[in-house]
Amino acid sequence: MSKSFDVIVIGAGPGGYIAAIRAAQLGYSVACIEQWQDPRGEFRLGGTCLNVGCIPSKALLASSELFENTAHHVSGHGIAVQSVAMDVARMMARKDGIVNKMTKGIEFLFRKNKIHWLKGHGRFVSASAEGIQIEVSGAGEAQTVTGRNVIIATGSKARHLPNVQVDQRLVVDNEGALAFESVPRQLAVIGAGVIGLELGSVWRRLGAQVKVLEASPAFLPAADDSVSKEAFKLFSKQGLSIELGVKIEAVNTRDQSVAVSYADASGQSYTFEANRLIVAVGRVPNTDGLGLENIGLNVNERGFIDVDDHCRTRAPNIYAIGDVVRGPMLAHKAEDEGVMVAEIIDGQKPHLDLNCIPWVIYTAPEIAWVGNTEQQLKREGRAYKTGQFPFAANGRALGIGHADGFVKMLADARSDEILGVHIVSSNASDLIAEAVSAMEFKAASEDIARICHPHPSLSEAMREAALAVEGRALNI
Repeated sequence: MSKSFDVIVIGAGPGGYIAAIRAAQLGYSVACIEQWQDPRGEFRLGGTCLNVGCIPSKALLASSELFENTAHHVSGHGIAVQSVAMDVARMMARKDGIVNKMTKGIEFLFRKNKIHWLKGHGRFVSASAEGIQIEVSGAGEAQTVTGRNVIIATGSKARHLPNVQVDQRLVVDNEGALAFESVPRQLAVIGAGVIGLELGSVWRRLGAQVKVLEASPAFLPAADDSVSKEAFKLFSKQGLSIELGVKIEAVNTRDQSVAVSYADASGQSYTFEANRLIVAVGRVPNTDGLGLENIGLNVNERGFIDVDDHCRTRAPNIYAIGDVVRGPMLAHKAEDEGVMVAEIIDGQKPHLDLNCIPWVIYTAPEIAWVGNTEQQLKREGRAYKTGQFPFAANGRALGIGHADGFVKMLADARSDEILGVHIVSSNASDLIAEAVSAMEFKAASEDIARICHPHPSLSEAMREAALAVEGRALNI
């Protein structure tokens, strides 16, 4: 007889493990299925984000930024440094230690909340009035478990290019790019999105010559145009070579190098010889082998599972969250959906506003935004006001030596409701939280303008941008 649970979650990434914890907090019996294994074959919680995504990449970004600042930017503070060297193995060990601490932390939370961790791959067998049957295989003898409710949280995987073999040695995706044993002299990156820019920045800071090749003729087209222009200028100044509107013609690997042939926007062909190539052309939903057909579900033309505004699928008592459904592929969006679904199962009435999900790129400076861009408002024909304030006029930014960038705020022309906030700056990932809170409560720009902010602080730029919406910024 199979084990039965009130809630079964398939996937223990940020969406899945948070959904499991919230369901357990609400008093339900919960099981969470996870198949992730590290290179030693040890099963791990945390999914892509904790193991080969958000957490390790931010660890390497921090290490590489500290290296670059020490090597090139501390002299202005009166600090003399004779020589700086990077021990890549030690940097990687630090990264691995952080990952291990985080994943072990989730194991502790599972024990604390009495969540059953079922190790292996979950596959739907059938669904009936008695419950939803799922086979778990890959860790010893297969078993079948039954759930009254099931949450699909299997995340996403790297999109690969046709005819470009990713071997995780010379040609890598995000996983391989987090495990280089040495700094490549020349590094090619296909894709100028979040992953390409972050990982390209890591290795550029450590000494690699980095060329980023992007198929789109526009840089960061999802961001506000003013943010895209500022970021392109700053990244180019730092030494990232970014080419837009390119077409990859061929990728040829040799024993210790890879040649990337491409045509630029004018049609002129070039070849870039690199020691490594990172393929960062987006991610695709991870629904392989789920057995969706056995419960009357399938994926749409884009590979996602269709859900309603509350993440319900067409199949009764089966939900899907995170990267396998519509909306941005962001860990914090998956977490909020996980909490929402657990509370819906409990009979509560939560909601999630996808327009209030913040986006962040952890480069230096960071880029963050929430809500509408100016070009979106123009396309919609919505009347709006805008206010912008540069960090070059912020005392705290000057004091810490990070005065690049700005805060830009967009507000409705009549009601003054904040419609979008866009930031390029150090610590933009933290600053954007104020804007998210304001937009969730339908605040006006005047609300931010009249709130006292600490001085000196980077957050003052948010207030100044809000003041600038009405043309009354105090420090420019």
